[in-house]
Amino acid sequence: MQRIVPNIWFDHDAAEAAAFYASVFPGGRVLDTQHYPTEGLPDFQADMAGKPLVVELELAGYRLAAINAGPEFPLNPSVSFILNFDPSADPRAREHLDALWEALSDGGEALMPLQEYEFSPHYGWIKDRYGVSWQLMLTDPRGEPRPFITPSLMFGHTAQGRAKEAIDFYTSLFSGQVGTMVTYPEQAGPVAGEMMYADFQVLDQWFAAMDAAGQDFTFTPGVSLMLSCADQTELDQCWERLSAVPEAERCGWCVDRFGLSWQVVPATMGDLMTRPGAYAKLMSMKKIDIAAFG
Repeated sequence: MQRIVPNIWFDHDAAEAAAFYASVFPGGRVLDTQHYPTEGLPDFQADMAGKPLVVELELAGYRLAAINAGPEFPLNPSVSFILNFDPSADPRAREHLDALWEALSDGGEALMPLQEYEFSPHYGWIKDRYGVSWQLMLTDPRGEPRPFITPSLMFGHTAQGRAKEAIDFYTSLFSGQVGTMVTYPEQAGPVAGEMMYADFQVLDQWFAAMDAAGQDFTFTPGVSLMLSCADQTELDQCWERLSAVPEAERCGWCVDRFGLSWQVVPATMGDLMTRPGAYAKLMSMKKIDIAAFG
């Protein structure tokens, strides 16, 4: 089971975005759509009554969720998704990379053009029409295998220089392991010794991380990581370790010491939300209290 599911915040077009991704990604499909209640919403959500709330989807076997909300948290490249096209697993990897690049480029913006780089013979970084960032890479088949989709965390602005600290924290918290780790060379100046690229595994899932100097953006709730916990005890333990910004605690959401947003939820969250008054109860909580759902 994929215990950490990235949730992406969309401005009223989550269902449209999810359908688009399902149509252009290999193995893409929409799994489920949850809706806002038709009544009893707070004033700031009144216009969302009955509309999609969360759209769950699967891309190449990897689960994501699209949150349908307002314009509060525009997306930025602090969290992107690396797409590994491996020629040893797919003889048409380059062709498939080009096709997906073309689809994501429609209405999007290239952050790094699709071309040859020192680290890949064919790579590009694209922000699509919805603001989601994707890094498409033709991988070296001689390297260690990695999953097709890997969330990548960019530690810039207020989090600059903290990638190694974050990797140590996350792998300690979740009993994980470090894979590749490459630091900036001495000639890189102020960022020398900081993390140029690293990846690490927690809860059987791979993540990437890097320090990026000169960026004026940092983590926001635009992308959050939803962590599924077995029971209240595990939920309490994870919340205690992760939550570092008390004023950000609401509805099971918290922000860690690096500014990254998490949703710490019970594995039974889907069932809990079908119970009478569940949405209003959730909106009144900070840390989720399973027993309070009745």
